[in-house]
Amino acid sequence: MGLTMDRKGKFEFLEHTADVYIAAHGTTLKEAYENAALAMFEVITDTDKVSPNDEDSVKVKAEDEYALLYSWLEALLVKLETTNMLYSKFKISNLEETSDGFRIKATAWGEKFNAEKHTQKVAVKAITYHRMKIIKEIGKVTLEFILDI
Repeated sequence: MGLTMDRKGKFEFLEHTADVYIAAHGTTLKEAYENAALAMFEVITDTDKVSPNDEDSVKVKAEDEYALLYSWLEALLVKLETTNMLYSKFKISNLEETSDGFRIKATAWGEKFNAEKHTQKVAVKAITYHRMKIIKEIGKVTLEFILDI
């Protein structure tokens, strides 16, 4: 699977032997986290076919930005596994550093999995810390992470 840009430069799939290696991009940390979530769901299904009809609230906290990325993606994966929800749109309303770490307050939009409508690509088993990077540049943030499939 070569290095390919997807969804108009929001994320790309990087080379990795057994798992899915992703670089999610954004002009801000919030946008990069939103695009990381979109990339994860694109691994699972064609997100263009997931209607953003139902709205879910997502709140996570963690000790640092790496753990926050892990917790953010894990919370969404748990929602998929427990409620059968697929998501195609994400909006982080608040990403802040507090005295005890970092917090995200976000909304995710999607719909229940429907086998007739949603293509099943690959099941994501877990998010990993392996090779996780947060690269901050002027006007650009890139999050690199691996999904265990």
